[in-house]
Amino acid sequence: MQWRAKWARNWETVKYCSDSCRTARLTAKDTALENAILAMLNSRDRAASICPSEAARQVGGEMWQPLMEPARMAARRLVARGEVEITQGGRVVDPSRAKGPIRIRRSRR
Repeated sequence: MQWRAKWARNWETVKYCSDSCRTARLTAKDTALENAILAMLNSRDRAASICPSEAARQVGGEMWQPLMEPARMAARRLVARGEVEITQGGRVVDPSRAKGPIRIRRSRR
């Protein structure tokens, strides 16, 4: 979910961007993307990071491009659970405001 100016006063309480998001359920691909992210991070050095495209490629094979935004969304869900961090330029960023290329790494908390 991306930050919107109209939510500036109560951003911490916003849970859904729309009614369709509120009623949406996780699919098998969503769960597979989360599992792929965690498995890749667990198989690498503790300080390593991955690109969301790596998870999309693992889950989607040759048809990975449509899974890029779902992979980023999976990463945001993992951030909300405290399992990973999203970085840009080596710095942890707010996932709801991150634009452009991101990396995913294990949470350092």
